[in-house]
Amino acid sequence: MTVGKRRQPSLAQLRAFAAVAEHLHFRDAAAAIGMSQPALSGAVSALEETLGITLLERTTRKVLLSPAGERLAVRAKAVLVEVGALMEEAEAVRAPFTGALRLGVIPTVAPYLLPTVLRLVHDRYPHLDLQVHEEQTASLVDGLTTGRLDLLLLAVPLGVPGVAELPLFDEDFVLVAPLDHPLGGREGIAREALKELNLLLLDEGHCLRDQALDICREAGRADAPVTTTAAGLSTLVQLVAGGLGVTLLPRTAVKVETSRSNQLLTGCFADPAPTRRIALAMRTGAARSAEYQELAAALRAALSPLPVRVLEADAP
Repeated sequence: MTVGKRRQPSLAQLRAFAAVAEHLHFRDAAAAIGMSQPALSGAVSALEETLGITLLERTTRKVLLSPAGERLAVRAKAVLVEVGALMEEAEAVRAPFTGALRLGVIPTVAPYLLPTVLRLVHDRYPHLDLQVHEEQTASLVDGLTTGRLDLLLLAVPLGVPGVAELPLFDEDFVLVAPLDHPLGGREGIAREALKELNLLLLDEGHCLRDQALDICREAGRADAPVTTTAAGLSTLVQLVAGGLGVTLLPRTAVKVETSRSNQLLTGCFADPAPTRRIALAMRTGAARSAEYQELAAALRAALSPLPVRVLEADAP
């Protein structure tokens, strides 16, 4: 007696199920993958039939994953990531610097470096379809490791297994203060001065907030100086101009953010000044790693006119 081959799930079915597992909402899942809601529902039902397993618990109000669905959602996402890697590798072999490149950028880098990045890509890699996603660090790293994003531009070190960093540059932090502040316009400010300042910070989730807190701790400040926070650097600088305190800006942001007000002065720290490092980050062993390394080298050259210290490719 010959047993017939078991049917295999299709990629469309796995993609539909993975989207529902992520959003737990048919309409949102359908929109996320560009599929009609009836088609998505049909694909998930077909997958359940193929596997002989109930993946979803459907109620009139919400969608839940069954215990089996919880387990298989992880497998489905892994399969889709691997298929994406296969397609990416085939594309890279076919023609470097063509097709889509999904670049994730943190908000405290995007407004100040993207003009240079976009100009470089336009001039040097005209056939590359660069797609930019501005998100906070945790979301970007998740997007990279799950295959939603290809490359990140952000502050490092990340210390994430399976993620390789391509250093671009180091930049100093600058103190931004209102006109009447005694440290405004000063050179050689000691880090210890931060112990006594009313320092304004970004909201939680921004890596720049964590970096500022680390600098304060290095200066000997034990408490977290959080009385007023902002969602972005532009708002933060306007709060400083209004006299609510001082803040720290990376040098690449100073020109853009302080030009909006005449009520601000900047101050520079004594050497060694507090700094941050900006790098590209990719999945270790990515199919397009040679392209990403070439892009990093091109970016180092393009970013050299900025007030930064460009790094070698093997910088520690």
